Amino acid sequence: MPICSSTSSSSFSSSSSSFGSSSNTNIWIVHGIVAGAAIAAVIGAHVYLDRFRKFRSRVVGIIPARFASSRFEGKPLVQILGKPMIQRTWERAKMATTLDHIVVATDDEKIADCCRQFGADVVMTSESCRNGTERCDEALQKLGKKYDIVVNIQGDEPLIEPEIIDGVVKALQAAPDAVFSTAVTSLKPEDADDPNRVKCVVDNNGYAIYFSRGLIPFNKSGKVNPQFPYLLHLGIQSYDTKFLKIYPDLQPTPLQLEEDLEQLKVLENGYKMKVIKVDHEAHGVDTPEDVEKIESLMLERNLS
Repeated sequence: MPICSSTSSSSFSSSSSSFGSSSNTNIWIVHGIVAGAAIAAVIGAHVYLDRFRKFRSRVVGIIPARFASSRFEGKPLVQILGKPMIQRTWERAKMATTLDHIVVATDDEKIADCCRQFGADVVMTSESCRNGTERCDEALQKLGKKYDIVVNIQGDEPLIEPEIIDGVVKALQAAPDAVFSTAVTSLKPEDADDPNRVKCVVDNNGYAIYFSRGLIPFNKSGKVNPQFPYLLHLGIQSYDTKFLKIYPDLQPTPLQLEEDLEQLKVLENGYKMKVIKVDHEAHGVDTPEDVEKIESLMLERNLS
C-alpha cells in the first residue's frame, strides 16, 4: 500500500508538475501572441502614418509670369514701392513652410533677367502656353526633379500670405480624391459686378461646384443679397503633378471658354477640386489702377 500510495502520489506530483509547466507555456505563448500583435499594430501605425506624411510631400512653388497681357502689358515688372511686383510676390512665397523649391516660369528675357538679379531661380518656357497652368506644367518638366504637388502662385498677388500657400498644399495632401486645390475669401459687395473678381460656389464638403466672373449664386431679384456669404476666388491653386501632366492634353471645354477660367476645364472633365476659405483681402493687380491701391494699402500696413 505504501508503495501504491507512494507511486500514486509521485504520479500525481509528476502530472501536476507537467500540467503546471504546460499551463505556464500556454500563458507565455498567449502573452507572446498578444505582445506580438501589439508590436505589429504599433509598427503598422507607424508605417501608415509615414505613408500619410509622405503622401504628396514634395512640393514646388511656381510663379508663372508673362510680359504680354491684354489688360496690363509688362505687369510683372511694374514697380510697387520701389520693387518689381514679381519680386514682392516671390519674397512672400519664400516665407511659406511647405515649399521645397520656388521658381519663376516665364517666356520673356526681361522678366527672367529681373528675377535673376534679385536671386530667384528661373525656368524659361515657351510663348505657346495658353495659361498659367500649362506654363507650370512645362516648367515642371524642365526642372527635371520629382515633385508631388505644384503650387501655381499668381505673380500679380504681391501681398499673398504664406499661410494661404501652406493652406492649399495641406488641403490637397489631406484630400486624396482631389487633384486640385485652391482658396476663396469673402466677396465684398462692391466687387459683385466686377468680372475681374472671380466668384466661387462650393458644396457641403468643401469641393468646388463652379466658378464665374458673374455673381453666383444669382437670386431672382437680380440684386446682391447683403446677408449671403458670397465667395471670391483667390488666384492661387495647387495640383497633383500626375494630373498636371495630363491637363494640357484635355481639350478646352465650353464653360472654360465662355468664362475664360482655366479651372473650369478641371470641373467639366469630372475632377474634384478642394477649396479652403481664408480670411484675406484680395489685392491682386489686374489693371494699372490697382497699383496705386496696393501701394496705399502697403503704406497703411507698414509693409514697404
